Amino acid sequence: MHGELKIISGSASPKLAEAICEHLGTKPSPVLRERFSDGEIRIEIGENVRGDDVFVVQPTCSPVNYHLMELCLMLDALKRASASRVTAVVPYFGYARQDRKVVPRAPISAKLVADIMSAAGMQRLVTCDLHAGQIQGFFDCPVDNLFAAPVLLEHLRDRDDDFVIISPDAGGVERARAYAKRLGASLAIVDKRRDAPNQAKAMHIIGDVKDKVAVVIDDMIDTAGTMCAAANVIMDNGAKDVMACATHAVLSGPAIHRLEESAFSEVIVTDTIPLNDEKGCCKKIKQRSVASLLAKAINNVHTESSVSVLFI
Repeated sequence: MHGELKIISGSASPKLAEAICEHLGTKPSPVLRERFSDGEIRIEIGENVRGDDVFVVQPTCSPVNYHLMELCLMLDALKRASASRVTAVVPYFGYARQDRKVVPRAPISAKLVADIMSAAGMQRLVTCDLHAGQIQGFFDCPVDNLFAAPVLLEHLRDRDDDFVIISPDAGGVERARAYAKRLGASLAIVDKRRDAPNQAKAMHIIGDVKDKVAVVIDDMIDTAGTMCAAANVIMDNGAKDVMACATHAVLSGPAIHRLEESAFSEVIVTDTIPLNDEKGCCKKIKQRSVASLLAKAINNVHTESSVSVLFI
């Protein structure tokens, strides 16, 4: 077994790190995070970590590049401080959507970021709902890709409704099917055509949604164009109500305005990405915490127990 368990938080989501520590019965280790006048990041670990099992909690959310660089500097600092093992806990992994070449002369950004994190000193990765499961193969270290489904399903099970689970596109059918199976619900798919990046046009529904409560399932909500277009088509097809569930609340650009004006009655997300004041004020958004899930994963990794027991 490695040495003492220690949690270090970046600046992206300190509240999530503190919630994880509460579940583990510990406190985050002190770390100095400052900027020089020219914008460079200064990192200094505030206590001895030699021989310790250190977990760095840092989602690479907006501003993505800043949080990614801060994460890498913390990883490098821990490596040079002789930590026994350094695990990056990245609830939201930025650049995950750029996981293949879709046009000539384009980078595979997810692979590059994986290489950068490994070079910085990461020896293991714990993350949630990767945009594509194959991204685990970009890393040369163990990857624990957790699923936030238990957290979101708990919210849905509190309601006594006749659900139909909706995949907003063909790529999300496997995810939607997993939710439908555990809720004993039917499954439907939105057929859509994407005209340009961050723009999608929903066309029609494959499946029956009439007089049912539709739940649109996705791994993330970015500009909310896909989600809101899907909601309109679902209601046009006779659904009684429509909700949305997503692990990562990216919510960039016009997302909040679109959700407020949309047909959704509720939008359930997790805290893999923190909500700022504007996003938190949207009455339709309900946030559930993955702190307990991450804490269990961290504890199991530290004690060399099975992490797969947390999968569904």
